[in-house]
Amino acid sequence: MLAAFAIEGQALRRLEDSARIETLQNAAWIDLTHMTADEAALVEAATGLHVASRAELQEIETSSRLGYTAGALYLSAPLVTPSGTADGAAAPIGFALSPRCLITVRFAPSRAIDDFIARVERADAAPPGPVHIFVSLLEALVDRLADRLEQITADLDAVSRRIFQGDLAAGGPPRQSDAVLRDALKVVGQAGNLVSHIRDSLLGIARLLPYTEQMAGEWIPAELHPRFQTLRQDIVSLGDYDAQMLNKVQLLLDATLGFINIAQNNIIKLLTVVSVVGIPPTLVASLYGMNFKDMPELSWSWGYPYGLALIVISAVVPLIWFWRRGWV
Repeated sequence: MLAAFAIEGQALRRLEDSARIETLQNAAWIDLTHMTADEAALVEAATGLHVASRAELQEIETSSRLGYTAGALYLSAPLVTPSGTADGAAAPIGFALSPRCLITVRFAPSRAIDDFIARVERADAAPPGPVHIFVSLLEALVDRLADRLEQITADLDAVSRRIFQGDLAAGGPPRQSDAVLRDALKVVGQAGNLVSHIRDSLLGIARLLPYTEQMAGEWIPAELHPRFQTLRQDIVSLGDYDAQMLNKVQLLLDATLGFINIAQNNIIKLLTVVSVVGIPPTLVASLYGMNFKDMPELSWSWGYPYGLALIVISAVVPLIWFWRRGWV
């Protein structure tokens, strides 16, 4: 899908006929989402900028993600997909930036970019140029990553309360405890996966900023440099917060697995008690079931009640012993 925007006065206006070269030549920003080969060729012909493929944007080397050719910047970074999309996996986003035009290439929906488009289309004041749009997009992406970290924090806090303060810590019913453990393990695992993707996105954006300032310093307006500095500071603080989230994920994962081990140990303990309690009655029953000729109890009128009583006592005594030790 291809969307083109032009700056008219103080507003950012979506260009209706974006399938024509003449229209794209007047665009300050071209946004490509799940582009086709025809759309990529059209944009390249209209702007003279290279439109990177998904394979090119997925390269992890710095030399592949950061480039400056013929007066234009070519940048890429991993982008966390919205909640519920591919389990929050990361998809690449590419930027081609020149003094005249900005091209964004993405292969997954981005709520941050969609919200940014809706906001600037409604606002009276639009970013005055492609570089301003680029910086504003990075700010929107970083803000969205911060919101995702805040949501993860809330989810992990809820799991923490259920594990350490709820019925699980108090030893609730086994079936209820199993459900809580399964839910906790699922939430913690998803949170850990998402936090790692957010960290990749933050590192990717962090690499863009100094490179952009260094290579495009001549045509970056002076008023944007403080915003670059603020973005770098925000990314550093979010990186520290992300590392704290990883530690919390590990703590909750260890705690959840610890409670699972306790539950398994309780099952093994119960089976051990049952097997040990059953051994003495089995021994008594097998002893008096041998039917040897010279067994005094066989001719004793109280022999049968005596045998039953001995079986019961041999089962009760181990139970009392286990109960006093707190095993049952």
